[in-house]
Amino acid sequence: MPRASLAIRMLFAACLLGATYNHVVAVIEHGWLWDYGYGAATSTFSKLYWSGLTLLDPLAAALLFVRPRAGVWLTLLIIVSDVLHNTWYVATHGQWSAPFYLAQVGFLILVVCLAPVALRGIATPFRHHYQTASKTTDRVFRH
Repeated sequence: MPRASLAIRMLFAACLLGATYNHVVAVIEHGWLWDYGYGAATSTFSKLYWSGLTLLDPLAAALLFVRPRAGVWLTLLIIVSDVLHNTWYVATHGQWSAPFYLAQVGFLILVVCLAPVALRGIATPFRHHYQTASKTTDRVFRH
């Protein structure tokens, strides 16, 4: 299972780095807080969110290997919030079949299905396991 976890995390990281590339290109071409073509009606929150993904996506990709559990959970949080957030814009502009949106929904499905497998394959930190006597006769009671 550790190999499957690593392969899944590598897949997640590749997707996140692809998204990072897209966000970096957007920042270079349009600057921070770009409206992604939705115009003046785009909220400041949305602009901050989209710009923030330029930093959050590569952070999640790195965490997938440095702190794997945190990386998987951050990846899940990012893609769930991204699809929920973008669904509003997609709905209001009739972009249900837009490639960017379909790719995000596909990645969401992938992460939701594979995150549990990735998490199971990550070694848990060492914890103390205290041995206790299993039978009453094995226990020593002293007063």
